[in-house]
Amino acid sequence: METTINLNANIPLTVNQLVELAIQLPKKDRIQLASLLIENENFVSKNDLLLKIKEGLEDVKLHQQGEIKLRTLDEFLADI
Repeated sequence: METTINLNANIPLTVNQLVELAIQLPKKDRIQLASLLIENENFVSKNDLLLKIKEGLEDVKLHQQGEIKLRTLDEFLADI
């Protein structure tokens, strides 16, 4: 038998407090919560982040060698 609670409240929590609450959930529910969070956000995996950093560093190296021209800060900010 599964017990559920409907709670509609505006309670400010820190990330650490939220983690402490999530830790109290059964493992199955923690996994479900993690899956829902991942599905609803555009997370970048650690490997993807490292790949993007490496690509950026390679671009800096090529720029320093005069092989490519990088965008200015204004050009970059205009794309955001």
